[in-house]
Amino acid sequence: MTDFARYLGIDYSGAQTPNASLKGLRVYLASHDAPAVEVPPPPSPRRYWTRRGIAGWLAERLAEDVPTLVGIDHGFSFPLRYFEYHHLPPDWVEFLDDFQRHWPTDADHTYVDFIRDGLRGDGAARMGNPRWRRLCEERCRAKSVFHFDVTGSVAKSTHAGIPWLRFLRQRLGERLHCWPFDGWEIPAGRSAVVEIYPSLWRHAYPPGDRTPDQHDAYVIATWLRQADCDGRLRAALSPVLSPPERAVAQVEGWILGVG
Repeated sequence: MTDFARYLGIDYSGAQTPNASLKGLRVYLASHDAPAVEVPPPPSPRRYWTRRGIAGWLAERLAEDVPTLVGIDHGFSFPLRYFEYHHLPPDWVEFLDDFQRHWPTDADHTYVDFIRDGLRGDGAARMGNPRWRRLCEERCRAKSVFHFDVTGSVAKSTHAGIPWLRFLRQRLGERLHCWPFDGWEIPAGRSAVVEIYPSLWRHAYPPGDRTPDQHDAYVIATWLRQADCDGRLRAALSPVLSPPERAVAQVEGWILGVG
């Protein structure tokens, strides 16, 4: 018996604008009965997915009565130090609204770097420090969500992706469980979105003829499917953390699979 019927792996990209067709945006879909296959974008002049297109497509899929687990490889929140430095309440929902006001990376014609450079939004009032890392990042030695312009960085994709989490939450309401912010246990029959770090599992799956971006999305969908079937998923959704660590993680977020 599995908890989900469908598994989506999304390799994200923070390049260009929300409406840009990006080769680095990839989506793979698996089900309880079928292995992961790539999902192309809907027919259009654009060859690849856009961030806006993925968000709209996800909203439609997650509104269906099919329990779906979505794994995305960008940060869902920021280190607790960020909240303290900017005098923000330790509340993720309020964080989403505050971040989007200052970093409107979901707006048309808006690059992440436009906001970094002061051309749009008010990013200067909500900057982070690359030395600040979340507890889960320290545990798995992942880069900070503020560590821009380096190989393997998730800073740009995180800053581009967070407003779309807000969009999904507003569009779907209680139909969508944002883990672990809405609780560590995902209610039966509910769809959920989780943060993923593909490097945790990439070594276990030969890439074949897939590009690195395709392979990361494939790895996410495949691991979620297999882990739900063999019981590893339930363990991953309930990591062994002390009560203080668990409280911090419900503000900072957690990477699925980090112990």
